[in-house]
Amino acid sequence: MEIKTEQYRICYDRETTTVSFLGSLRLSGPEEYQPIAKLLSDIADGDAGKITLNLQQLEFLNSSGISMLSKFVIGVRKKAGVQMVVQGSKSLAWQAKSLKNLQRLMPALILELV
Repeated sequence: MEIKTEQYRICYDRETTTVSFLGSLRLSGPEEYQPIAKLLSDIADGDAGKITLNLQQLEFLNSSGISMLSKFVIGVRKKAGVQMVVQGSKSLAWQAKSLKNLQRLMPALILELV
């Protein structure tokens, strides 16, 4: 599965159950994030025991996007037996600050900043 525009690309690898985000997400409001939220929801509703979000190449994510990811993490937290891993980059300032908040929403979430 893939969502692609000139500004960003989101692709899902079924074998590794990894969703990779690349580029810059500056969509305006929850409505524009709906296709991405649906993709994430469909993955969470599957039988994956582990879901990895690779954000290392996501240069920017606005507040609407952070809200969408937060809602997704809360949804995964409610599912029994699903491990959540978020991979980020220390070199992107917004990730070092914002991704730690996802861990507050789901204490079992594994945050890997490289």
